[in-house]
Amino acid sequence: MKKSDNNSSKYQQALLIDENEIDNFINERMITSCNFAERVIVKNSGPAALEYLKQVLANKETLPEIIFLDLNMPVMDGFGFLEEFDIIFKEYGNIKEDCKIIVLSSSISPVDIDRASTNPYVYKYINKPLSEKYLDAINI
Repeated sequence: MKKSDNNSSKYQQALLIDENEIDNFINERMITSCNFAERVIVKNSGPAALEYLKQVLANKETLPEIIFLDLNMPVMDGFGFLEEFDIIFKEYGNIKEDCKIIVLSSSISPVDIDRASTNPYVYKYINKPLSEKYLDAINI
């Protein structure tokens, strides 16, 4: 649910998925200090993020409107997360309209960029580091 008040955040809730604790700390601070999202939930793996999403699906008010997804993670990479997200989408209904995924990655591989950008769940591909300029350009 977008916010329109100039003094409040653009979005109520964002989910940040990245295994790197320093990146998470910096990105969480950037998201909140720029008033992009009121609340940031941080998960350090794809499986942890998927479990969180399954738990909150019963109450769509708590579903994150924006998901920032790293591609290069151990155990399950960002592409594996997107495959599992598709299963959740099919099982629980149209959460694609409720959760927009933005890939936030350090990968500059044309293959990764193309593969992520053509995924139907990915709204945008952004290279790390996250900046105020990138956040300002996100209007969903």
